[in-house]
Amino acid sequence: MERFAGCFIDRRHPAQVEHTVRTLIGQRVFGIALGYEDLNDHDELRHDPVMAVLAGKLAARRKDCAPAAGKSTLNRLELSREQATRYHKIAHDPAAIEGLFVTLFLEAHQTAPREIILDLDATDDPLHGHQEERFFHGYYDCYCYLPLYVFCGRHLLAAKLRPANIDGAAGAIEEIARIVAQIRARWPLVRIILRADSGFARDAMMAWCEANGVDFIFGLARNVRLTRTIGAELVEARDESQTSGQPARRFKELIWSTRKSWSRQRRVIAKAEWTKGEANPRFIVTSLTAADGDGRRLYEDVYCARGEMENRIKECQIDLFADRTSTATMKANQLRLWFASMAYVLLDSLRRIALQATDLADATCGTIRRKLFKIGALVTISVRRIKLAMASGCPYKAIYATAHRALAAIDTS
Repeated sequence: MERFAGCFIDRRHPAQVEHTVRTLIGQRVFGIALGYEDLNDHDELRHDPVMAVLAGKLAARRKDCAPAAGKSTLNRLELSREQATRYHKIAHDPAAIEGLFVTLFLEAHQTAPREIILDLDATDDPLHGHQEERFFHGYYDCYCYLPLYVFCGRHLLAAKLRPANIDGAAGAIEEIARIVAQIRARWPLVRIILRADSGFARDAMMAWCEANGVDFIFGLARNVRLTRTIGAELVEARDESQTSGQPARRFKELIWSTRKSWSRQRRVIAKAEWTKGEANPRFIVTSLTAADGDGRRLYEDVYCARGEMENRIKECQIDLFADRTSTATMKANQLRLWFASMAYVLLDSLRRIALQATDLADATCGTIRRKLFKIGALVTISVRRIKLAMASGCPYKAIYATAHRALAAIDTS
């Protein structure tokens, strides 16, 4: 939270400040992590002793003020601009925030990995008001934003809010170029592979990868011309499926180019599958070579693993309210998205560091919150200590104790 707060600039007069930026940032992110997505909740939470402990401020300087901030103060934080104004004196640096996510990912590794896979995906963020840059999206059949996410495994590297009247891959090259440059500055020898669905199989993206030494494996939208090339394989799969009563598949490799849109030929892997009584052809395009595996391995083991990223997006949107973008302006909604994203980074770090040896090692953020955070306790604050007395019958007390020991063992020097 200290480093996240360092991405904000406070132009307020120090003598008149009750709640520091660090307190406000921590309160907002911790509130989301604890399940309080609405700023109205903080009118009560500002009096909560645990929230005061998390915010690092047990008492207010003014007698008529709570230790933590209320909804109005936090709302002014969310409405902060890139440049401070007379009425919004806290500003934020978008480039610094974006860079922090990648920095936290890099610091989560003690040594540089030999290879990493960056997953890209766009998703819908439905809107129910008249927010700035609100457009109707035909595929999702609603008015929405179209945020772009970049993950590496469970690590969140980017969350970029975009309007919905654009191509799904719009702006992806700029995001990837920024992330790759930051990664290679720290890990110059790491092999980077991009993985995404067919919405990102654009010639500009693939050409950028080829020019910058980045490998890729993208889905490729099927068409009549592609499907015709695997007609024999589909017949074989159909005959096998009808004989066995089970789905059947064949794989075929092609050296392929479109008639107009691609600038060169590329390796395409085709899956000729017959399932549920009908053909189900699928295609991927990749820069990976035969040394990386045959068509079956690249499709089944490498490409299909991208589905796990969708679970991470669900965690961000369902468990951590990343789709709560109801503020009027695009920039304020982007800041809200970053708050939710930082809450995800916080919980994923807890999962990786403190829960690895427990039954919650693969739990979602919502499950972690329900089993470890939402525990009734008696909080006693004295001059020298803060005591939290929890029920001895708590069913997850062993996991809680294990997580506490793991966190206490971290060297923060």
